[in-house]
Amino acid sequence: MKLTPNILIGLIIMIHLNAFERTIVHPDWSRNATIYEVNIRQFSQGGTFQEFEKSLPELKKMGIKILWLMPIHPIGEVHRKGNLGSYYAVRDYTDINPEFGTKADFRRLVEKTHELGMYLIIDWVANHAAWDNVWTKTHIEYFDRDTLGNHITEVKDWTDVIDLDYDNPDLRRVMTDAMKYWVKEFDIDGFRCDVAAMVPTDFWNNVRRELETIKPVFMLAEAYEPELHTQAFDMTYAWTYKDWMNAMAKGKKDVRQLDRLILKEQKMYHPDDYRMMFVTNHDLNSWDGTAYERLGDAAEICLVFICLFPGMPLVYNGQEAGLNKALSFFEKDLIPWQEHPNRELFTRLLNLKQTNQALWNGTAGGEFTRLKTSNDKQVFAFCRQKEQHKVIAVFNFSNQQQVVRIHHNKLEGEYINALTDSKLALSDKATLRLNKWNYLVLVTN
Repeated sequence: MKLTPNILIGLIIMIHLNAFERTIVHPDWSRNATIYEVNIRQFSQGGTFQEFEKSLPELKKMGIKILWLMPIHPIGEVHRKGNLGSYYAVRDYTDINPEFGTKADFRRLVEKTHELGMYLIIDWVANHAAWDNVWTKTHIEYFDRDTLGNHITEVKDWTDVIDLDYDNPDLRRVMTDAMKYWVKEFDIDGFRCDVAAMVPTDFWNNVRRELETIKPVFMLAEAYEPELHTQAFDMTYAWTYKDWMNAMAKGKKDVRQLDRLILKEQKMYHPDDYRMMFVTNHDLNSWDGTAYERLGDAAEICLVFICLFPGMPLVYNGQEAGLNKALSFFEKDLIPWQEHPNRELFTRLLNLKQTNQALWNGTAGGEFTRLKTSNDKQVFAFCRQKEQHKVIAVFNFSNQQQVVRIHHNKLEGEYINALTDSKLALSDKATLRLNKWNYLVLVTN
């Protein structure tokens, strides 16, 4: 067959479309899930799997379904930062950091997690490895080097790691095998993949296919690129909403910019793409300031917002205790556990997410309807509804009391305040008074 220009163009288009054909099937158990990030080192005085295991029942009670453990592997010693080093400088991809315990301890943690109906994923650092990673002694060709044979680190501040070379098919194979090892041998439920966009997407696509031959897995990318959702990842980071919350809390943005952001994201992502909503995580807490330092009096309303807005909420360990301390990244620095209203707030909202289908993830959740108000500069209102399940949420994203009118047929109904249990009946018109940084969450009675 003669390849005419038109046929060539057609083939290129077919190849392109096939490369981005949507094959992702989310695990059924992820549909109503909330994710909880665990920093084993700082979680308890001993910083071990065994000590963390004691907290599983409380996390289950709070409404957590997915546990994301920061890297559990041995940490590099060459060019180590601080005394204990960064978890993200991996010395051996198939071993356990002895600070945390043994492989038997980890296997027991996975088993206990599953017994409680929860799931566990581990952090995976595929882009780079420690200077003294075991492969530097056996397979130097796995690493990216310059013309003089020197190791390369793409990000200058990452002085404790060296880049891996994904042009090498042997590296791709052994990295894939290492990931399969943890699924096969320890029955983990997936991975959170560090700086996922710095690794070729076709590598992740293949990884997902191979992991799925073992069991259904859940994959979280530390990235935002929409194409990562098509074949490899269930969820990406919703950094844009975090940025809006930071700016809004400082008076630099308001609800008008939020409305524009929502429209932009709706065009960028498939309706069944999971986006991870968060006010803090290990990076933000250690490097950008605590949630309270960044958001001030708006911290609580932002927490409620991420639990109700479309997407999967992330809880970083310690948030339930009102964590207002930047945890050291390279040293022992225990979370200051204490009783705090956040625990009850999370318990109500995250358990509501599990039982109210309007709040489920992706297309399993309810239709999102923006409810226009008489002040759409400071007040943000919406409805999410799935069959008989309906949630009405109204947020005063300002430091002033607001009285607003809302007129929409979605309003009408009999409701229970999800946080106070009080009852309220609404017609299709309502006038609401909200104190500064206050919110209203109603669910159908």
